[in-house]
Amino acid sequence: MNPSFPNTNATANLVAKPADIADFANKATLEGAGSFSDLRRAALALLAEPDTKAKAEGTARLRAAWQRGDVALDTAAVLHANQLIPGRPAKPVLVPPLEVKRRAMNTVEGRAVLIHALAHIEFNAINLALDAIWRFADMPVDYYADWLLVAQEEAYHFGTLADHLVSLGYQYGDFPAHHSLWELAEKTQEDVLARMALVPRTMEARGLDATPAVRAKLAQAKDIAAAEILDIILRDEIGHVMIGNRWFGYLCEMRDLEPVATYAQLALQYKAPQMRGPFNLDARRAAGFSEEELLVLQS
Repeated sequence: MNPSFPNTNATANLVAKPADIADFANKATLEGAGSFSDLRRAALALLAEPDTKAKAEGTARLRAAWQRGDVALDTAAVLHANQLIPGRPAKPVLVPPLEVKRRAMNTVEGRAVLIHALAHIEFNAINLALDAIWRFADMPVDYYADWLLVAQEEAYHFGTLADHLVSLGYQYGDFPAHHSLWELAEKTQEDVLARMALVPRTMEARGLDATPAVRAKLAQAKDIAAAEILDIILRDEIGHVMIGNRWFGYLCEMRDLEPVATYAQLALQYKAPQMRGPFNLDARRAAGFSEEELLVLQS
């Protein structure tokens, strides 16, 4: 079998960035001259880093070094985490999802609670992308390059949301948060196919559906800066889900599996969250979901 190779150039074109993310990467490179010998080992070290600023800026430095050709890649190495992962700060306190309280959007605190929740999602997304790099061996080079791009963009999202939170008089860690995103990563740690199916194509794809309504609430509350941040996040997340779709399709072809039936089986096996509408069908199409998949989603 000769599986078709994913077209990574399509992602690069889709998620072409404004100057802001380049400035973020350049600033991180200038402020921390860390050296990275191997991409996957560096990703594991960053995953274990508990300091949010060090993790985000280190991720930006790693991608800049990779783009310069200064980082090697051992795709065959079987790595082991000898430290606690993912690294996270002492705060926020982690609680069950139902214990994460919501507040009215007509107060600064209410908006801060929402921004904090979004920042926590993006912090977890940095960890998820780094984990996809170090954990799974023997994938094509472009697989690791794709997830490094995702990690850098998630770091940028986290930084912008954390900065906006400060502008509201709060900081990341001031409110409780939940841990459900990482729990699904733990469930799928033994199989890259399950990871691609259930993290980007399920959890991140839910963000495509939810973001427009959240953006509308923030705009209605006159928090235009936050609404504009969500515009950037939605655009980038389409690319992230596309990357998940691409590598899920690649792995299905490699293993001679039918994608739609395989996804349904994996969702059942790993007890993935049930998908409920309304669905952002335009964003899902842009992210590479087929019409057959969208029909199944809506049935």
